[in-house]
Amino acid sequence: MSKDGLVKAVVVLAALTMLSTGCWARLDPAGFARFANWPNHVHFLHDAGVFQIGIGLMMLCALRWRDVLAVVLAGFVFTNTFHAVNHALDLPLGGNASDPWILLAVSAAALAAWIARIRQLRGQAEAGS
Repeated sequence: MSKDGLVKAVVVLAALTMLSTGCWARLDPAGFARFANWPNHVHFLHDAGVFQIGIGLMMLCALRWRDVLAVVLAGFVFTNTFHAVNHALDLPLGGNASDPWILLAVSAAALAAWIARIRQLRGQAEAGS
């Protein structure tokens, strides 16, 4: 296996580990808490799950895009948007009613930046060809 193949394989394996752990914490917080020997704090585990999923997705995005800004903006948009969803769904557990909306507004700004970055990269690629 080439060095590049090894790197890609490890990135995929690590990303799948993050994605599976994150999905477990998000979908079955009580089961994850028992396994990890953590308190069953549902909202914390939901958020932790989403952040794990976001890391896994950013790792996979890095295999597609070589541009750091494109990768981190894509990961942030996903992670922060689902963080907002967690806050909306977990509102009966506490927090402020404005939290999901504030988080979504930040996601919208990051999405606009991501789209601008992708267009910028496409423009650079077209100018170079």
